[in-house]
Amino acid sequence: MVGEVSRDAKPGDLVEVFGKQGTRFGWGLWNPKARMPLRIVSHSMEDLDETFFENAIVRAGTLRHEVLKLDAETDCYRCVHGDADFLPGMVADKFGDVLSVEITAFAAWMRLEKWLPLMHQAFGTKRVVVQIDSDLAKIEGIPRSGGVQSDAVRLVKVVENDVRYEIDFSQGHKTGFFCDQRDNRKKFRGIVEGKTVLDLCCYSGGFSVSAALGGASEVTAVDLDEAAIAMAKRNANLNSAKVKLTHADAFTWVRTMLENGRKWDVVMVDPPKFMFGKEDEIGYAKYHDLNKLASQLVEKDGVIVTCSCSGQLGVEAFENIVTGVIHRQDKRLQVFDRTGAGGDHPTLSNYPESRYLKAIWGRIV
Repeated sequence: MVGEVSRDAKPGDLVEVFGKQGTRFGWGLWNPKARMPLRIVSHSMEDLDETFFENAIVRAGTLRHEVLKLDAETDCYRCVHGDADFLPGMVADKFGDVLSVEITAFAAWMRLEKWLPLMHQAFGTKRVVVQIDSDLAKIEGIPRSGGVQSDAVRLVKVVENDVRYEIDFSQGHKTGFFCDQRDNRKKFRGIVEGKTVLDLCCYSGGFSVSAALGGASEVTAVDLDEAAIAMAKRNANLNSAKVKLTHADAFTWVRTMLENGRKWDVVMVDPPKFMFGKEDEIGYAKYHDLNKLASQLVEKDGVIVTCSCSGQLGVEAFENIVTGVIHRQDKRLQVFDRTGAGGDHPTLSNYPESRYLKAIWGRIV
């Protein structure tokens, strides 16, 4: 949809955008090398400059501190959520005094040195860890050297809803820990007392540890990532939580459990991102197969909580997958809640894909 471009527009520039009729459409970040060459940051008719982003950082802090009041319950949360906080190409999480930043666009990379002191001030952090995916760096034209460098920090301990976690930046996915499930972990902890619990794709044990502390009679956690299992073990030990950890592929392991006739009162399904495009049939099939298998492990009238973090899989499509596999077992799903990411992961009304995390809570009857 991009037509003429000024010759002096350079990669990373904040540019003025005009519609076909020559009227101002808004403002965006320009990078002709990228798959997404123009990222609209504002539809404002007023003139904008770099202070737009500086003000966005302050507003992001205000949302977390004054509206959500997150500091009262945790010292780890998302500080900047990309486009939804009007800072495209960057997400940043607070882990104690460490700011973990993931860069996905050249424009954010070239501004990070200027933005970083403002973020430290807004969120009370002192150290930084910077993550840049090598494939994205090539696409965006981000240099291999230069820019803000990570501080020498590997481990940090944080507290979330009275649960302690250790973040290992050398092993962690994305920014190191999935803060988006904070509210769901708390809710999960409240429904498992006296129940047997299975946590599929447990990663670093957030749901497993919460379940054990919530009084579950037995907690089993499974993940294919050996490093994730090691982190989950450390987190269980940090909280004196009894969790049975298993290093295995969830699909294969569940099939074995079905053959053995094993079932659980509560089953949590929280896999990694399976879909990377709206036409990703392989990813769609994985969500279908995993939910088909996991739902068969639930005791009669038991609870299943199943999640998807794929932004390309819509809310309705995901629910159709889950209900479809259960209906084909001649059973029904009594949905008692539908949740998503915490408030520190805001969504924009004109950007539905920003509602990436979906969780369905229901009883199989």
